[in-house]
Amino acid sequence: MLYFTRWRALGIILTALIVCLCAVPNFFPETQVKTWPAWAQRRLVLGLDLQGGSYLLLEVDSAYVKKEKLDQVRDDVRRALRDAKIGYTGLVTRGDTVEVRVKDTDLQTAFAKLRDLAQPIGGLLGSSSQRDLEVTDAGGGLIRLALSQPAMVERMRKTIEQSIQIVERRVNELGTVEPVIQRQGNDRILVQVPGLQDPTHLKELLGKTAKMEFRMVDTSVPPDQAQRGGVPPESELLMSQSSPKVPYVVKKQVLVSGAELNDAQTGFDQRTNEPIVSFRFNSTGARKFAQATQENVGLPFAIVLDNEVISAPVIREPITGGQGQISGSFTVQSANDLAILMRAGALPAPLTVVEERTVGPGLGQDSIEKGELAAYVGSIMVIVFMLLTYRLFGVFANIAVAINVAMIFGLLSLLNATLTLPGIAGIVLTVGIAVDSNVLIYERIREELRGGRNAISAIDAGFKRALATILDSNITTFIAAAVLFYIGTGPVRGFAVTLGIGIITTVFTAFTLTRLIVAGWVRWKRPQSVPI
Repeated sequence: MLYFTRWRALGIILTALIVCLCAVPNFFPETQVKTWPAWAQRRLVLGLDLQGGSYLLLEVDSAYVKKEKLDQVRDDVRRALRDAKIGYTGLVTRGDTVEVRVKDTDLQTAFAKLRDLAQPIGGLLGSSSQRDLEVTDAGGGLIRLALSQPAMVERMRKTIEQSIQIVERRVNELGTVEPVIQRQGNDRILVQVPGLQDPTHLKELLGKTAKMEFRMVDTSVPPDQAQRGGVPPESELLMSQSSPKVPYVVKKQVLVSGAELNDAQTGFDQRTNEPIVSFRFNSTGARKFAQATQENVGLPFAIVLDNEVISAPVIREPITGGQGQISGSFTVQSANDLAILMRAGALPAPLTVVEERTVGPGLGQDSIEKGELAAYVGSIMVIVFMLLTYRLFGVFANIAVAINVAMIFGLLSLLNATLTLPGIAGIVLTVGIAVDSNVLIYERIREELRGGRNAISAIDAGFKRALATILDSNITTFIAAAVLFYIGTGPVRGFAVTLGIGIITTVFTAFTLTRLIVAGWVRWKRPQSVPI
């Protein structure tokens, strides 16, 4: 156990040195680090509780999710009955059900067609035996289709997952540093943005559904007549986004949706020097847009965002390149916001801010100072204890613990991890765990010495026989850290990350670095007794 080849010893030293060097960027100003090569710019990011920032708790509109699903079921019922050429009346949404009435002669056929609309609910392990719709015969030719509870739970899960992805894209577009975005509960999303002291702009971006559609303007009805109640059934009255509000009669048929956009960028009109937003469709959207513009030359079409008309230009000629631009009364900020929303995509359901907190940088600095004080006091007490208890071997253990802490910061920097106040607590706890491993080894050496072994044999046996105990204790602690990381959120995860990384570095330093130091001392001194 005490023999190391030259290459093995060199490998251990280089590994520890390289990992420790990864922590170096944290000791330089961020502006200076940004001038370094990209591979050398990895550093720790301070969490919300250490540098201040904004905390938002968003709630997904579950009523909207249910309504969207019921509207989809209603449209599916209409299409299924029309395809089967079955006459129907009274197709309505009532509460949590969709109802339709058919003739008694067509009842069995209609019932069979509508039962086919019920699909298996997709779970974590694939499709289940449960269906998303419960189709029942209410008598008198009335058929009811009700959403099952498991189907709503699954739909909310998918809505939350999709919303998290879109929220993350929108927040990242702002150029913020390491935001924390995660699910909380059944219908809420937690957003933490370190360093952002004014969340107003962020709330505006996240509060918009950003459902973008390209539709034709209905020129058959003047807007003033539509405002008096003369809107055709296939159209609707929408207002402009800019002030003063201008009414538009827009057809309900969507020519191209925002989901078919590939990219959106801000720019300036070369003629007027006004801000514009240039967009590009994917292949499917480009084909649809080309067809729509070819068929409607000379007519205005509306660009609609969240049921408000951004712009309504006239189609001068067919647009076949799949590209276009939106102009209007934009400021540079509003044009940039629109481009962000278009790139990030539309939210599947509206989000409401139910809780908002802003942590000032002063409070974060206070947390850092208290965390540093706790770390210093804990480390000093451990160092003094090891020196008084194990003398020279206590020095070896303290050297290994210092390198252990440096390696923790190096690995966290390499991962661009976010350091929180609980994370600092995890590092302080790791110091105790690292020392505990050395205590087990040294006490085992003492037992071997009391058993009559000579110095070198006792040291070798101490390391060898303490291995199983240390591995068992560290593996069980690592499992606990993994469980905390898997089921925890926010600060709990920060604690779990630092604890888990600390356990890995502890095992490395206890069984390679400390053993290498002791082996070097033994080879140099050839001791007849152990100063322990």
